[in-house]
Amino acid sequence: MPSRPLSSGELTRFRVFAWATGVALLLLVLVAMPLKYLGDSSTMVRVVAPVHGWLYVGYVVTAFVVAYRLRWAPGRTVLLLLAGTVPFMSFVAERKVLHQARPALQAADQPAAPAGPATPAPPAPPA
Repeated sequence: MPSRPLSSGELTRFRVFAWATGVALLLLVLVAMPLKYLGDSSTMVRVVAPVHGWLYVGYVVTAFVVAYRLRWAPGRTVLLLLAGTVPFMSFVAERKVLHQARPALQAADQPAAPAGPATPAPPAPPA
């Protein structure tokens, strides 16, 4: 069954989840984990880790939608999903998806060319 093209709303949802997941992961890795292991305070990890986890679930769902709509191969889809688990990679993945999806969105927004001839046929000569 053919899929419909990626909509701008689906792309926007993916971009929001990619950025939110990336920020939460950076907060977890660069702030919460050092506080836990160097500052002996695990409060930040108990707050940020579940937030990142739920954001990652949303990222996975929206990434699957994007990959399906753009008809990506399974290997590329897996790389997109893993980008939410590596610091800074969700930002890179978001830019790559945007770069590929924008031309498809612009092409979908263009009106279809008329099916008939561009100019009307000349009138028939009088009989």
